[in-house]
Amino acid sequence: MPPKMASVRFTVTPTKMDDLGGISDTSPDLSSSSRVRFSSRESVRDASRSEAYSDSSLATTAVEPTSERTTNPMDSGEDRSQTSVTEENSKLLEIDRRKNSSLYQNHNEKDEESYDRNLALFEEEMDTRPKVSSLLNRLANYTNLPQGAKEHEEESEGKKKHSKSTRMGTIMGVYLPCLQNIFGVILFLRLPWVVGTAGVLHSFCIVFSCCCCTMLTAISMSAIATNGVVPAGGSYFMISRALGPEFGGAVGLCFYLGTTFATAMYILGAIEIFLVYIAPDAVIFQGQGAAEESAAMLNNMRVYGSGFLLIMSFIVFVGVRYVNKLASLFLTCVILSILAIYTGALKSAFAPPEFPVCMLGNRTLSSLHFSQCAKTVETDNVTYTTDLWDLFCQPPGQLNATCDEYFIHNNVTIIQGIPGMSSGIISENIWSNYLQKEEIIEKVSLTSEDEPGAVSHEYVVTDITTTFTLLVGIFFPSVTGIMAGSNRSGDLKDAQKSIPIGTILAILTTSLVYLSNVILFGACIDGVVLRDKFGDAVKGTLVVGALSWPSPWVIVIGSFFSTCGAGLQSLTGAPRLLQAIAKDGIIPFLRVFGHGKSNGEPTWALLLTAVIAELGILIASLDLVAPILSMFFLMCYLFVNLACGLQTLLRSPNWRPRFQYYHWTLSFLGMALCLALMFISSWYYALISMVIAGMIYKYIEYHGAEKEWGDGIRGLSLSAARFALLRLEAGPPHTKNWRPQLLVLVKLDSDLHVSRPHLLSFASQLKAGKGLTIVGSVLIGDYLENYGEAVAAEQALKHMMEQERVKGFCQVVVAQKLKEGLSHLIQSCGLGGMRHNTVIMGWPNGWRQSEDSRAWKSFITTVRVTTAARQALLVAKNISLFPGSREPLSEGHIDVWWVVHDGGMLMLLPFLLKQHKVSF
Repeated sequence: MPPKMASVRFTVTPTKMDDLGGISDTSPDLSSSSRVRFSSRESVRDASRSEAYSDSSLATTAVEPTSERTTNPMDSGEDRSQTSVTEENSKLLEIDRRKNSSLYQNHNEKDEESYDRNLALFEEEMDTRPKVSSLLNRLANYTNLPQGAKEHEEESEGKKKHSKSTRMGTIMGVYLPCLQNIFGVILFLRLPWVVGTAGVLHSFCIVFSCCCCTMLTAISMSAIATNGVVPAGGSYFMISRALGPEFGGAVGLCFYLGTTFATAMYILGAIEIFLVYIAPDAVIFQGQGAAEESAAMLNNMRVYGSGFLLIMSFIVFVGVRYVNKLASLFLTCVILSILAIYTGALKSAFAPPEFPVCMLGNRTLSSLHFSQCAKTVETDNVTYTTDLWDLFCQPPGQLNATCDEYFIHNNVTIIQGIPGMSSGIISENIWSNYLQKEEIIEKVSLTSEDEPGAVSHEYVVTDITTTFTLLVGIFFPSVTGIMAGSNRSGDLKDAQKSIPIGTILAILTTSLVYLSNVILFGACIDGVVLRDKFGDAVKGTLVVGALSWPSPWVIVIGSFFSTCGAGLQSLTGAPRLLQAIAKDGIIPFLRVFGHGKSNGEPTWALLLTAVIAELGILIASLDLVAPILSMFFLMCYLFVNLACGLQTLLRSPNWRPRFQYYHWTLSFLGMALCLALMFISSWYYALISMVIAGMIYKYIEYHGAEKEWGDGIRGLSLSAARFALLRLEAGPPHTKNWRPQLLVLVKLDSDLHVSRPHLLSFASQLKAGKGLTIVGSVLIGDYLENYGEAVAAEQALKHMMEQERVKGFCQVVVAQKLKEGLSHLIQSCGLGGMRHNTVIMGWPNGWRQSEDSRAWKSFITTVRVTTAARQALLVAKNISLFPGSREPLSEGHIDVWWVVHDGGMLMLLPFLLKQHKVSF
């Protein structure tokens, strides 16, 4: 009796194997029931590791059906002369065996189902058994690089890529990267100024509308991203596959330009923090007076910005691993800075910081040029003038000097720049205070004598004219960055779950932070300090830093490093976006940027990105670069909403997103909001960006490669055509709407060439670009045997139609007899109301002298078929329509047109019909 075969059962359990120190987690455990179990939650290792272990002492054991649980997995009864077990491996295997035996002891058939349910090949530990050590380890390995950069990093370092290293969850893979990309320089440098200028109410509206725009876009983006995996390219891939290569290329390049200008914006923000708040003495150029100082600052920004860009480009070129190693530091800086703001705001309610501001009347004085806020001081009963006196009086140092009129009639006072949350200062900051360029910043609640005085650099003045629309364009870049999660969908464990949850949660978090900061700034800080963009009234101190706790340097240093990190992230992501566009081949002149280093790093794309970013740095103004950036991002978000809305309305068969909380009305609302924000921010920038996108669209349409991506625009055309055809079926066409709908019957020779191409030329003249044109031909034979020839014939007809500039359709029918083929063509061509009402065919050559009667018989047969179908007949051969009258045949239903034939005006059809006694 043959022995019973041992049954082998694989049960995967979530046992952590990290403690086994490299031992294969597929080592079997032999139970009493002769079942082999795998005590790991992971799948079998790759082929290289399996071969390595198969060559070692960990050989497969032979299983005896009646054996007890084996105490040593190596005791298989086989010859072990070529393999040996080290003492260390034996101990580790013993540990593994004990763990497994403890898991499976007292196991019986009843609880087999509990093990069968857990068949996951991978489970994120934070979702099942969160531990502090694991969380810290994941934070240490946190990366904010776009998809593909991590692989390049590992390849450049010579590391082997494991599937586990790229499987990230919602928090690490989507939420934190989106959080880091959204929070940026605008929060620390411009949001207080926006609140002081627009007031709390208008600022709240600005922030709320921008956040609503990104939220609606995130809903549409989540639907698109969960409809399939989004590879490298992110938004470009989503738009191109949804709306076609033309829209995808145009919007993809706009998004690339936006990301590139974001690099310039972050660098300019970092330089502003460095030169204004960290090291003011590091300036290279200096000037006298307000105008010269402003020009000198712009030159300093250009020089330092170019240097920073060169350093960042070198870091990205050398390897993205250096950027990745700093990602955790940049994220920590952002989080600590925001927490410091909230802590300082709460502390100001009962212990506001000392933040004096010197005022002359109700005008704000710049403290950069004097040290003491007083006109005169008394020392030993002697009155001395101060530096402030010398700024307004000439000659300086004399009490009887000639002084400025406003300086004489108004007193110098000191106000508290940060009165605290409980001071009620929000009542003054709730309304807007838009100013013109070079206008002095004033405090409305203070009284002053209205003397003319001179507007000099001693006062704090505005550098630009402020409006509501301008502030929208400046603030909007602070809410971008919502696609950081979708750009890395291939690195996520469950992209269809993580992208919507992580992105929407990040937008809710950042929106709450922005809206709460608007209220906190308005409730804690005086309006004159908020409107002081560069902190001139407080000796160049960052206002947000003064509010924060425990030290202003937490905000200054944190914002500087986070801004540098955001610049590096943009400089890393933009070349990869350009590389993805170039590799698709839809824009021919960009194909060179699809190449790079051996590991795929986009070297040429990085060079172009650095050049374009340098153009933004030469602008040297954060307030001028931000609206340009807003236009490109808004256009990208607009088309993301459009893509989702169209796909939802068209109900394409492949449109099955896992994210269900979307609707086409939300998509079109987001699209309308994006368009409104574009023109609200800057109507001329909006027009310029649309012109650029339109030019790219037309270029791709005429010169780009054709891609069969099933775009939504084609689906929209199909739906519109279907709707129009159904409308045409409602009733017969009116006389005013009648036009010739032509069916041109042509003959193909043995080489599939049109024997009479002038018929197509005549059809083009007759139709004049209007109506329907169908070019048909008949091939004699069997359809199954002549299918290839029929396809070639259609291509030949299309080519000839292009040469003759005939816009229409072609149809080739394969039939056993010519009569049958012509009958099929005349009866079945067209669809619905778009059917032919006129037939054009060639007149038979030499029908009188020809001994072969097939020529005129075929012609007569065609006339009969056409008449039976009650179509209008137009007979032509190398002819053009004569602009005259027409006479109907009284015997039938055919309208015969007067035509010019061989130089003479003839009506040959009636004679031909009577000659051969044709009756209808």
